[in-house]
This record gives sequence, structure tokens and C-alpha cells, in this order.
Amino acid sequence: MDYSTNITYLTLEGHVELEHYRYVYFIFTLTAYIMIICFNTVIICVVFKKKHLHEPMYIFIAALLCNALFGATALYPKLLIDLLSEKQIISFEACLFQAFCIYTYGASEFTLLSVMAYDRYVSICKPLHYASLVKMSTVRNLLFLSWFLPCCEIGVGVILASRLQLCKFKLNRLYCDNYSVVKLSCKETFLNNLYGLFIFSIAVFPPVFFIIYSYVRILTLCLKNSKDFRRKALQTCLPHLLIFINFSINTSFEIINSRLESNQIPQIITMILSVEYLVIPPLFNPIIYGLKMQEIYNNIKKIFKCQTRVQVFF
Repeated sequence: MDYSTNITYLTLEGHVELEHYRYVYFIFTLTAYIMIICFNTVIICVVFKKKHLHEPMYIFIAALLCNALFGATALYPKLLIDLLSEKQIISFEACLFQAFCIYTYGASEFTLLSVMAYDRYVSICKPLHYASLVKMSTVRNLLFLSWFLPCCEIGVGVILASRLQLCKFKLNRLYCDNYSVVKLSCKETFLNNLYGLFIFSIAVFPPVFFIIYSYVRILTLCLKNSKDFRRKALQTCLPHLLIFINFSINTSFEIINSRLESNQIPQIITMILSVEYLVIPPLFNPIIYGLKMQEIYNNIKKIFKCQTRVQVFF
């Protein structure tokens, strides 16, 4: 029997206690989404409008925040609708599309963070060669690859999942992910699991190893130089390092959480862990850059001062 022809909708069963706290969850989720949009958009607009910020480092920051908006938009609109709905359902095609967007966001995040580490490495360790190694054409190519490669990698995995015959229709999740969809299959999924492991290996480990290598080299150079050099290097590298650690920890929680499936963990904790990497990094990344990057912080202050003066004038 071809089960896949009977599949129209999948049920998302990760929601807990909606009947009692539906509107509380909705308000918190909507507030988080609005804050993510506002915080990230402010930094992106500052970088876009100020010509003196049209440098590789700031362009990469804007690209990272654009990616955060992409990942958040893949989750929040559907989640907000589900919080106000009696039944949390999604079509099979929409489920695969959501999984594609969320996975692409995660893979692109690691790639962009490694690109930013390369920029910082060249800037600090090879300053005389920076202009020739990190040209605007190089920036464009790196940004293109940061989104194009993850799209291709994740796209193949989603296509493989779309060919599966499903005999179960319930996901114990708040949103769709490829791994959970594959587990609904009633046939052998060895190829899907093998490809998933391959994608995880090339999307996570090379960027992580390169970032660690870059910062070991930067740290080694800092220890050999003056206190003023260390202060300047730390000032430019600390925001990126904090964001890398933050995203890696939150992503690790999600990977472990999605595969353990332990009944001993309360459902509310499981729900929180499953969305952390789609909530914490997009929310705190612009705050970290806004406070730690002096050029961005100064331009944000100027914008708000100008708006205050205009309001007082009128």
C-alpha cells in the first residue's frame, strides 16, 4: 500500500498546556519575534546607510543578522498561528519547506561565522595583506557560498525525505525538522540517515575547526604583542567569539534533545531546548554587536539622538 498518497497533513504535538497558557505563550513568542526583527533590522540599516561601515567586517555582520531574520521567519509565523489554533497541523510539503529553511539557517550560520573568523584572522595576523586577501569581490564570493552551499546540501536531504513513504503522522515537535520527518517513514531510511550524518559532518565540523584554529593563531599572536595590541584585538574578536560559543551551545542542545527523546525530561524543557538556537542567537547577536562594536554603537546613538531632537523640535 502506498501510504504517501494518503498523506495531507502532519500534526505537531510539541505544544504543551495550550489550553491554560495559550495567550501567555503567544504574547511571549510575539514579543520575541518583534524584538528579533527590530534589533536585527536596526543594525542592518546602520551598516547599509553608513558608507564608512561598508567594510568586510561590517558587511559580514549584516549578513549574519540577515540570516538570523531568515531563520526566525522560518519558525515564528507558523508558531504564532499554532499557538492560537485548536489543532497544530501542517501540510507535508510545507513541513519539508520549513525544515529546509531552518536547516539552511543553521548551516549558513556556521559558514558565516567561519567566514568572519577568516576576516578577523587576516586582519590581525596578516594586516599588510588584508586589502589583497579580503577584497570586495572576495566578500561577495564568500557570502554567495555561505548561502548557496547550505541550500544545495540541505536541499538534497529534503528531496530524499520527500520521496519517503510515511505511515505515521505525528511529530513531537513545535516545528518540522528533517530528522523527525524521516522517522515517520515505514520503510528503510539508511540512505537518509547516512546523508544526514554526511551533511552534519561537512556543515559543522570544518567551520568549527577553522574558527578554533583562527582564534588559536590570533591568541598566540596577541600573547607576543603589546597590551594595547591585545586590547584592540580583543575588542574586535570578542563579539564574534561570544556569538560562536552561544550558537554552538544552543545548536548542541537541539541536536542532543532531538535524538535522545527521553521520557524523563519534562515536555516543557524539551520544548524550550528545541527552539533555543532559533531564539537566543537571533535575539542576542544584534545586542552583542550593538554594545561591543564601537562604530556600530556610536552610529546607533547618533540615530536615536537625531530622532529625539526631531521630536523635541516638532
